[in-house]
Amino acid sequence: MRELVEIYAGRQTEILGLIRQLVEYESKSGAEQPLNVLADFVARWMVDHAGGEVDLLPEPGSGTHLRAVFPFGHQVSRESDQPGILVIGHLDTVWPLGTLARKPFSIHADGRATGPGIFDMKAGIAILLESLRTIKGMVGGLVERGGAGTRHPVRVLLTCDEEVGSPTSRGLVEAEARRAKAVLVLEPPLSGGIVKTGRKGIAGFTVRAIGRAAHAGLDPRLGVNAIVELAHQTLTLAALNDDERGVTVNVGVVTGGTGVNVVPAEAVARVDLRFWEQADGERVVGQIRGLQPHLAAATLEVTGGINRPAMPRSAGNLALFAQARELAATLGFELQERAVGGGSDGNFTAALGVPTLDGLGVDGAGAHAENEHILIEDIPRRAALLTRLLQTL
Repeated sequence: MRELVEIYAGRQTEILGLIRQLVEYESKSGAEQPLNVLADFVARWMVDHAGGEVDLLPEPGSGTHLRAVFPFGHQVSRESDQPGILVIGHLDTVWPLGTLARKPFSIHADGRATGPGIFDMKAGIAILLESLRTIKGMVGGLVERGGAGTRHPVRVLLTCDEEVGSPTSRGLVEAEARRAKAVLVLEPPLSGGIVKTGRKGIAGFTVRAIGRAAHAGLDPRLGVNAIVELAHQTLTLAALNDDERGVTVNVGVVTGGTGVNVVPAEAVARVDLRFWEQADGERVVGQIRGLQPHLAAATLEVTGGINRPAMPRSAGNLALFAQARELAATLGFELQERAVGGGSDGNFTAALGVPTLDGLGVDGAGAHAENEHILIEDIPRRAALLTRLLQTL
């Protein structure tokens, strides 16, 4: 199997070229036209190089989701419910349009490649495309001998709004997962190439404190200070943190007031909640929704809730990792796993009970940060691992 790593090492220049093409299609969440163009590029690549049957699913205001099936010798179509292996990823990034001008795709002497979205997750998409191309090249002779290139058909779903919580794509992700035997997620790994077998659930809230405006000098006692009310609520929210249970509540953004000489009539906080256990999440959601005012005559409005369920570190996930670890060993490297606090579309698939392995992208660091990069030397290993997973699951 190490020969497969050598094949990809021999194609490293071509793979880097593909990564560069993907990076240079800027694709910030919500940038509808650029995301449409990127989806069209990937779709044409899949048809031309990997024999995919592709659907482009436009989502007005967001972009285009891409759904594809690769039979690889199996009798299957896009409409078939025949169980298969599902690969999920996302086309959108967090980087504003125009970032490429100051942060172009670059290859560095220390073995890094950089560019907006390269780690999260343009490199992951590139190794998927290369894996599909490689398997397609193997299929012809196998089919002639009555075989197939994979044990199951492969389905792919690349969405356009994962970075903003998957508001239009969650239903697609869950529908595709329900006909999958296993799900592979192209999110970047932890540094060191560590894949992810569990993730925290995520909830988000807006807490709006409403008071009453008044002149801060002439008649302050006629006012009700919304910022003071929100300060009380901030302390109440902070008290919900529970290190032992892994519950985190973060008041991350606060706005309020209109002028230094005005008793503020309104203040708003945006709150992030994360949790390992779904029951803990639902309990704390209830506590946040049940917040009560501290100041007489102040009122509260609380909106929001859970947007990603917890991804349990289940027996199915761990069994899928064990198979990946064995494959990695045959390819000449060690694979490790961990549960993490960040969320992905893998939360949705794992919550349905479908074995899910996340973090299968190329090693590197700096997701969403100025130092975002991949390690070029890891490309052949990760491409080979993904190929073998698709062939053997």
